[in-house]
Amino acid sequence: MPNLIATAFWTLAPGYGAFREDTLSEPGPGEVCIRTLYSGISRGTEALVFQGRVPQSEWSRMRAPFQAGDFPSPVKYGYVSVGIVEAGPPALLGREVFCLYPHQDRYVVPAEAVTPLPDGLPAGRAVLAANMETAVNGVWDAAPGVGDRITVIGAGVVGSLVAWLCASIPGTCVQLVDVEAQRSGLAESLGLDFTTPDADDLLDERDLVIHASGNPEGLSLALTLAGTEARVIEMSWFGTTDVRLPLGEAFHSRRLTLRASQVGRLPAERAPRWDYRRRLALALELLRDPRLDVLISGESRFAELPELMPRLVAGGGDVLCHRLRYPITS
Repeated sequence: MPNLIATAFWTLAPGYGAFREDTLSEPGPGEVCIRTLYSGISRGTEALVFQGRVPQSEWSRMRAPFQAGDFPSPVKYGYVSVGIVEAGPPALLGREVFCLYPHQDRYVVPAEAVTPLPDGLPAGRAVLAANMETAVNGVWDAAPGVGDRITVIGAGVVGSLVAWLCASIPGTCVQLVDVEAQRSGLAESLGLDFTTPDADDLLDERDLVIHASGNPEGLSLALTLAGTEARVIEMSWFGTTDVRLPLGEAFHSRRLTLRASQVGRLPAERAPRWDYRRRLALALELLRDPRLDVLISGESRFAELPELMPRLVAGGGDVLCHRLRYPITS
């Protein structure tokens, strides 16, 4: 195949992004060339990157697998790409695959960096794969058990997926909580009980509380809902935001455990048997449920991204996973 011109989205300054072009070389042995079908915007993390709010202490740890440039900017960042293999090993040629790649219409990567989509998973839904990986890791860290009373705070994509996974455990009582009352429809579509923080049906004395709202007030609420000796799992990442917690209230008398969950590290008890590739394959298998389409709140053309990104970052509770659609040919 001849050299191709690829177009990628770059954050050039806080709050400002634009397209840049690059020339792709023909894939070598063990490499594949991907034509992108869809990419997904991970609104929480990508908002922090786009706004230049990644703390300097985290610049190295926050690098995406195929990131170009450095924080704060200019930087090509992203990790949700679904495409089709145009060139590479015969076993992958023509396959739809997922890759942790930024927003770009074509790219060349090692064949081992892509994961074929399982049968029955539409390419358009596979943009939820990175969120599902995060949710799976969060559930592993939380270690819910049969019959547990569980509250998940934050009905974004990750929080909703965590609640959905926990609800599949026999006997659990799962309540999904969000300040946006309109998220009740999303919860109903996933078969989940829903309420808001100020509602009379908000349940307390929980065995497990998982926080994924991205708002410090949500974490404070989590501490008040946890029962004695309960666990509170923090899945939000606040960037440079200063978080203050009411640890002088019932935190000590209830002997609560506050634990962080981060998708970049496998839980210690799973690391001897699991790797990131196996975890991603599991995430893709779990996405075959068509009910999860409700987590994709909108779709736009890739060409709209420079104007779209500031609006998505500033968007309200109606923004979940926003999917970008790429041209069939370019």
